[in-house]
Amino acid sequence: MAQDYNEAARKWLEGDFDPETRIKVIELRNSDPAGFEDAFYKNLDFGTGGLRGLMGVGTNRMNKYTVGMATQGLANYILKHTTDDDVKVCISYDSRNNSKLFARITADVLSANGIHVFIFDNIRPTPELSYAIRKTGAIAGVMVTASHNPKEYNGYKVYWSDGAQIVRPVDKEIIEEVRKVSDPSMVKFEKGESCGEVELMGKAMDESYISDILSLSLSPEARSRHSDLKIVYSPLHGCGVRIIPECLRRLGFTNVYHVPAQDVSDGDFPTVESPNPEEPAAMKMAIEMADSKGADIVMASDPDADRLGIAVRDDEGRMVQFNGNQTASMLTYYILTRWKELGRLDGTKYCVKTIVTTQLIADICKSFGVKCYDVLTGFKWIEEIVRLNEGKAEFICGGEESYGFNVGEFVRDKDAPVACIMVAECAAWAADQGLTLFQLMQRIYKEYGYRKESMVYLVRKGKSGAEEIARLMEEMRANPPADLAGSPLVRTVDYNEPEKTGLPKSNVLQYFDEEGDVVTVRPSGTEPKIKFYFGATGDSADEKLRRFEKQFIV
Repeated sequence: MAQDYNEAARKWLEGDFDPETRIKVIELRNSDPAGFEDAFYKNLDFGTGGLRGLMGVGTNRMNKYTVGMATQGLANYILKHTTDDDVKVCISYDSRNNSKLFARITADVLSANGIHVFIFDNIRPTPELSYAIRKTGAIAGVMVTASHNPKEYNGYKVYWSDGAQIVRPVDKEIIEEVRKVSDPSMVKFEKGESCGEVELMGKAMDESYISDILSLSLSPEARSRHSDLKIVYSPLHGCGVRIIPECLRRLGFTNVYHVPAQDVSDGDFPTVESPNPEEPAAMKMAIEMADSKGADIVMASDPDADRLGIAVRDDEGRMVQFNGNQTASMLTYYILTRWKELGRLDGTKYCVKTIVTTQLIADICKSFGVKCYDVLTGFKWIEEIVRLNEGKAEFICGGEESYGFNVGEFVRDKDAPVACIMVAECAAWAADQGLTLFQLMQRIYKEYGYRKESMVYLVRKGKSGAEEIARLMEEMRANPPADLAGSPLVRTVDYNEPEKTGLPKSNVLQYFDEEGDVVTVRPSGTEPKIKFYFGATGDSADEKLRRFEKQFIV
């Protein structure tokens, strides 16, 4: 909600804020009027997943005050909704600048409110935080990360007792409590007689996590026969630096190469412009290492190690990067094939994908007689299906186009270590059949038909940018296109109409043409972007995607 930014800034200059913060407010006001307005024109939104934003001073920034206030609101909600004598919350953080500081502030505030805190002794992947919540019996968890966002950002993701990110109605109820904490003076920092214990988590939790996710292995014999596969792995300066190579080593893979400069945990991400494995530039150093070593596969995880990007060799020996749809489709095909061969498909198993993820996954599932759910964008919706089906049906795997994938029910979020395990094992299984991963993907296309997807976005920063994105969505809602790249429009789905979609209300539009191709439009929930997802089928799919981009972006 917009506010008088000058009045909001005055409170920071005159209130109980530390001298360094006050100096930075004055410097921002004098040097960057537009940035000053953006920093104070509203409070940083505590959305349905938590906080994410630029770091800096101001009510609309990630800083120790906004983190403390959000944590107090979370603590208030937790204490209102539990009668346990020992209320536990788990905390983890990634390698970003200030992540450790924000995690310690979170721990201090929760402890001061009488809550028992488990906090990792160093950076750990987001999926391990999800795992630890269930392992410790915690009521909630907090992961301090901005995932794959640029270095200027940080974030604060909230998880509930099932190990998944918060969803309805808990998300809205926590938001209400956070909004009630209107001033830093309302935050409890001082430890009193009733303060909660703070315990470190470390090696023991790592061992449990690694052991459980390695139990998901499906092809030990193939791994043994092809343990010499050459793999390059990069953590992109993030949390996967130790866990993922260790998982690959325990699976028996003996040729795992690192990118030494990117093994350094550094919140400035010095070797990449953006630590996002979706971006080809972020994979550049790892691919160069692969070429120098003659490696078969490149894997790179984002800073909090929940997303995975891969590159494989094509038939000409060049490294080509798979997109998230291809990786998720290939892994779904591999896992369902192995489950069928092992006699584990009995009609009660299921997979999940998001509405912006390739239909190829649904087609693969249908061919194996496996139900495939469609859910809103965001892995929390995939894991909500897992929670709702717990004890009734078994989750096999789920994926999203934005490079997230998970297998099994140990972790309730996307999981790069699990995805790495499955990619490496799938490569060994394919090699048993004389195939590379590239050739396996071509076989899948031959069996199910060629599909191609892409995503492009427009960046619109600050207050004016948010307003422009809102206007664009209003215009597209009021005036849908008559066709998609010349093919007549046959159906429009507006996810603002839950009574029609059967899904929670969401600011998303989908257009379908008579050829079965699709365009989806949605504002990003975590970045100042509006995203366009394009999906096309058939031999002319690549050309159709180019025409989609020209129609909607240029």
